[in-house]
Amino acid sequence: MLTDPFSDVLSLTKAEAIVTGGFTAGGPWSIAFPGRDKIKFFAVVKGGCWVTLEGEAEPIRFEEGDVGLLAKKRSFVLSSDPALQPVDAMSIFTGTGRRLVTLGDGNDFAHIGGHVALDPLRGGLLSDILPTWIHTRAASPQAAIFRWLLDRLIEERDIGQPGAALASAQLTQLLFIEILRSHLSAADRMPAGWLKALAEPRIAPALRLMHGEPARAWHLEELASACAMSRTSFAVHFKSVSGVAPLAYLTEWRMRLAERALREARTPIASVARSLGYTSESAFSNAFKRVNGRSPSAYRVAASGLDSGDEVGQVSSDPAFLG
Repeated sequence: MLTDPFSDVLSLTKAEAIVTGGFTAGGPWSIAFPGRDKIKFFAVVKGGCWVTLEGEAEPIRFEEGDVGLLAKKRSFVLSSDPALQPVDAMSIFTGTGRRLVTLGDGNDFAHIGGHVALDPLRGGLLSDILPTWIHTRAASPQAAIFRWLLDRLIEERDIGQPGAALASAQLTQLLFIEILRSHLSAADRMPAGWLKALAEPRIAPALRLMHGEPARAWHLEELASACAMSRTSFAVHFKSVSGVAPLAYLTEWRMRLAERALREARTPIASVARSLGYTSESAFSNAFKRVNGRSPSAYRVAASGLDSGDEVGQVSSDPAFLG
């Protein structure tokens, strides 16, 4: 199987999508949700609703099968009518002890929601470059996949077969990946960055080479040749979509791998340096400090301190649905 840079980044950030609950509603209803320092997502599995998002001038209409992802800390209101006065979500979901709440007769609307847990140190690699809001409609090219995933999630929740928890977790992760894939399909409208780079087929061969062998001393000519481009054209195009020069991208990716090695293992720094293609510990330390602003040893100490504290994804005192 070919090296997959997109999977590499998701693995590095430990992106894990988690369904935290949902609700059904009937008649007029409106609920206000606070902003959270998490990537939130939700899907409409029956009916439709309006989403009034902080910072957006107009409400957004969601229909059955639509999926939304909110990557920034913004409050929002879900409602049957934007003119209704919303009820604070905390008053509805706090203390219910349930993952599914019913408003009114519950016959008109059904919804599931959750969040994406990220590594507290490297999660920004993903969260910082996502747009505030992604709305994937049921009429999108991914519609059939979304519909199948949502139907299966509801079935796993309602029927409760053996292994339902694990199956739901895997389905939710697939849903998150499909949301990101739908966003990648609009790469031409993205700002320069690694996410846009992953969606650019012209430089994909070079990305696969660098991710496949990050320790190799890649030369610009080799990478350009793999993309069937001249050295100059490749360098210009790569920077235009990724925001950095090709070899600068390689250095930054090496540093992300170094962060993981320093945090998750007690491997000597000299061994980490060799594994990433550096001939000496000092050369590696200089490169690491230039990118991260601190030495590898200082980074390891700081990371160790974070690991001993609260992690993203721990059970919190918030109601389950609020994520």
